[in-house]
Amino acid sequence: MSVFNLIIAGFAAFVAGIINSVAGGGTLITFPILTALGLPVVVANITNTVALCPGYLSGTLAQKNDLAGQKSRLLILIPLSIFGGVLGGIILIYTGDKNFRIIVPYLILMASMLLAFQNKIKGWITSRGKRNNEEMLQKSVVILLILLAAVYGGYFGAGASIVIFALLALLYNDSLIRLNALKQSLAFSINVSAAIYFCFSGKVCWKTALIMALGAIIGGRAGGKLSTKMKPNVLRWTVVIIGIAVASYYFII
Repeated sequence: MSVFNLIIAGFAAFVAGIINSVAGGGTLITFPILTALGLPVVVANITNTVALCPGYLSGTLAQKNDLAGQKSRLLILIPLSIFGGVLGGIILIYTGDKNFRIIVPYLILMASMLLAFQNKIKGWITSRGKRNNEEMLQKSVVILLILLAAVYGGYFGAGASIVIFALLALLYNDSLIRLNALKQSLAFSINVSAAIYFCFSGKVCWKTALIMALGAIIGGRAGGKLSTKMKPNVLRWTVVIIGIAVASYYFII
């Protein structure tokens, strides 16, 4: 990849870092940029996963105080997340570029819809807190769904955190702040486990990944400072529109 393309990839990761800090959905920016720069779709997805890992680490550390008293939950869900992340990564490696290109527009469209209805999902989670535990789905079913969400997170990832957050609200009757911290830990586990597996796949474009990681870290810090000044809804809907446009493009080509 040329120096100019590396600069574009780094800037895309910077923007994604801001978006993830304010609204979420940064992958919907970085993944299509990488494919537009000439990376095969599987290599682009793998490189993107590895590059954005530092952002998940900083987000997890920022919320570590809200994990107090959740050790028993972590002992159950972290191994599940790691297993799901690696399994999703294995499935991606064996999917191949041709098959993954067929699936990509559906994944991007689904992630865009999850982002679009993020507020409605949060509202549903809040109202769910008023219900009795007897009305919740069986815990074993919800845990299985979390595993499936982890597999999806390792496979593609965009929007996976929203799904996991909703499932955790079904599983545990707790505050949204504590559940969000738990969700962040699971997202970190999923992405890091998939990224570690990808590191040995021979499909990481390392120069691009390192530049993007730097951009994502700087963008994440900038997003944290801008989050009080920017309107998350405006940014989120901008990303949703971009995601729908990108999905439409992949449907056509």
